[in-house]
Amino acid sequence: MTRRLEEGKLVVASHNPGKVREIAHLLAPFRLEVVSAGDLDLAEPEETGDTFRANAELKALAAAQASGLPALADDSGLCVNALNGAPGVHSARWAGPTRDFDFALEKLRRGMIEAGLSDTSAYFVCGLALAWPDGHIEYFEGRVDGELTWPPRGENGFGYDPIFIPDGHELTFGEMEAQAKHRMSHRADAFRQLVDACFGK
Repeated sequence: MTRRLEEGKLVVASHNPGKVREIAHLLAPFRLEVVSAGDLDLAEPEETGDTFRANAELKALAAAQASGLPALADDSGLCVNALNGAPGVHSARWAGPTRDFDFALEKLRRGMIEAGLSDTSAYFVCGLALAWPDGHIEYFEGRVDGELTWPPRGENGFGYDPIFIPDGHELTFGEMEAQAKHRMSHRADAFRQLVDACFGK
């Protein structure tokens, strides 16, 4: 049976300010006090999983057990069809230890050119794990399909957003206002599932 999330504090198990802001925005309608793992000075666990689910659950459980509070973690990434799903779960690692996503975008562009790849179809995946200190975990996964474009466009969002145009749209995630992105993103898709399951009427 799905466990419901009660009012109170919730830890967002991330040290990425952009991701924390986006998750806090999605949680705004609910009576939760959102704090980040960074706010609580929690250590970042090594992401050793080979799936979005494994990494999301690992991060959520580590934060829940370290804080004694429910914790929400997402593991998300860009999957390029021409690259057999890469960078995928390694999306953040492509940006290096300093999280330089300008470097990651250029690495992706050069990799596709050098391989002679013309298929620009791609998709974002968000694995969302909600964990409690007793070890209980709920998991949800969202996806949005689209195309890659260069040069990068837009200053909104973060990560690979400036090169991703969701299907049926002309703007990149980097050009969209937050409200527009949050209606269609992979994270929003996963959140809808979480809300239905854990906050449902």
